[in-house]
Amino acid sequence: MSGYGDFNRNMIDEFRAKKGKGIGWFGDRLLLLTTTGAKSGTVRTAPVAFTRDDERYVIVASKGGAPTNPSWYHNLRAHPEVTLEVGDEKFRARAKVIKGAERDRLYEQHASALPVFRDYPKKTTRVLPVIVLERID
Repeated sequence: MSGYGDFNRNMIDEFRAKKGKGIGWFGDRLLLLTTTGAKSGTVRTAPVAFTRDDERYVIVASKGGAPTNPSWYHNLRAHPEVTLEVGDEKFRARAKVIKGAERDRLYEQHASALPVFRDYPKKTTRVLPVIVLERID
């Protein structure tokens, strides 16, 4: 792996070593999202910034404002049951893409907690998907 792959691998290693605490600029707002490949069926893990909305975890398929969605987004659309690692917990969750006014509210809440997300919509023409993850076990 090189570039982005190395970055993700390093973030995953740091997350697990520190039990999800104090990870770079994410602080304690990073989770590990494990999805099943939409086409390949391969299990993959990605570090993703999150916020909370009551008991739900909120993530955004921003890819830093890139013109395309991250691969994990396509995976969870095809296979909405995912595994989350948050802090030192690991559990199953169900992903749901949120639309409309609820999407806008959650995005604003996310960007308020993680201000870098205010810049991402300016870099792309796509609407950045907002996903809610609800624990299922």
